[in-house]
Amino acid sequence: MEQEDPIDRVLSESQAFDALIGLELTEVSAEVARGRIAVHDEIRQPFGVVHGGVYAAIAESLASRGTLAAVVRNGAMALGLANDTSFLRPISQGVIEFVARPLHRGRTTWVWDVQASDAEGRLCAVSRVTIAVRSPD
Repeated sequence: MEQEDPIDRVLSESQAFDALIGLELTEVSAEVARGRIAVHDEIRQPFGVVHGGVYAAIAESLASRGTLAAVVRNGAMALGLANDTSFLRPISQGVIEFVARPLHRGRTTWVWDVQASDAEGRLCAVSRVTIAVRSPD
């Protein structure tokens, strides 16, 4: 039986905060990172729509994992550096789909474009996320 690479597990499984909010990762690579989340009460704000912090957190998680997919085997880490999220359409139910694609792949920073869409495919939020590439030292 082939042993699973622990790095693959880190890239492909929701852990800690991601698991807490219910993020399901569907694809993670240096080319694209995708995930989805079912809307539930714990991620809604008092007016019944998904809290903006959920969009920002998922955008950063996908960008971090996508960057990590490229740099981890070289011993580097991927850490959120900046996150600018704009909200275009509120979502109060259903499933939110996220797609992250890199715009810049540098030695010390990566920049990602992340789009969140509702079940009808309508764009609901966009994020520009910068990820720092650092040595674990």
